[in-house]
Amino acid sequence: MAKLPPEEALEPDLPIVDPHHHLWLELPEDTAKRQGDENPYNYVRREIPRYLFEELHEDLTCGHNVVATVYAECGSMYRADGPAAMKPVGEVEFANGVAAMYASGRFGPLRACAGIVGYAELTRGGAVREVLEAQIAVGGGRFKGIRNHLTHDPHVPMFAYGNPALMADAAFREGFAVLGDLGLTYDAWLFEPQIPQLVELARAFPQVPIVLDHTGAPLGIGTYAERRDEVFARWKANIAELATCENVTMKLGGLGMPINGFPSFRQSPPATSGQLAQEWRPWFATAIEAFGAHRCMFESNYPTDGGSGSYSTLWNAFKRVCSGSSAEEKADLFAGTAARFYGLALD
Repeated sequence: MAKLPPEEALEPDLPIVDPHHHLWLELPEDTAKRQGDENPYNYVRREIPRYLFEELHEDLTCGHNVVATVYAECGSMYRADGPAAMKPVGEVEFANGVAAMYASGRFGPLRACAGIVGYAELTRGGAVREVLEAQIAVGGGRFKGIRNHLTHDPHVPMFAYGNPALMADAAFREGFAVLGDLGLTYDAWLFEPQIPQLVELARAFPQVPIVLDHTGAPLGIGTYAERRDEVFARWKANIAELATCENVTMKLGGLGMPINGFPSFRQSPPATSGQLAQEWRPWFATAIEAFGAHRCMFESNYPTDGGSGSYSTLWNAFKRVCSGSSAEEKADLFAGTAARFYGLALD
């Protein structure tokens, strides 16, 4: 995937906490073959085989005032040895090492990976505690919680596998309860038709802070490609219901992936921030109206959303979407909500 040209940053002084980005190195051939195409990251890793410190730093210093970030799990740098359940601890160790580089001050005041979201298999039930406690121990105070891939849809071949009722599974919920015991957060990545299941989960565990990733991931491919209005209407109703759960927050972003089916993906010439804002505004505006700016945060989802725009262009699109918002609302949408949700200690 060719690197898309950046735009000059709009409102360059507005502080940004990017609450969702990844870091990875090309998967070993045997691992990629074993995971196959059902791994949602393999499609982008084949085209962006490296996104590590150098690539991240170039994006974070593109002209926008990014003051901190939150690393989101992506199966990166798992431990090669030890019990399978403990291997994801390596990803937290890795992200914490990147955070330590920024905490040295050698790269200015920016604090990348100030928060870390890892992975743990919740279907282990109460036994997941040892994994979570190990992640807390290696996280240097930066480990905030976990994310599971709940994504399932029988109409999308890449995501037609797995347990469609995972959020109601007794073992999963036993593991989920441990998050509350340890004061950890939960990132939920699922598709728009699955939002009602998340409503039930959130109501069953009101003590666990939950954030819905990627604007609820409305699908726009396959059977959904010609049903955008129907998808939007159902998504809007589900989002309004989810917003009644006070423990749930929304990440605004993630609409630059191929699963969303927007014309801007891999467009030639590349889409401008104006076009992206036009395509994405109805979804973002609806979510902000339902949750309020104090429960919404913009996310880059980089480099996964790199097929729709450069890092700078994506943030310009977000700024265009809320150009009419108050200074207080912008402060929440771009930094405050993320800092509060993840408990980031920022100046």
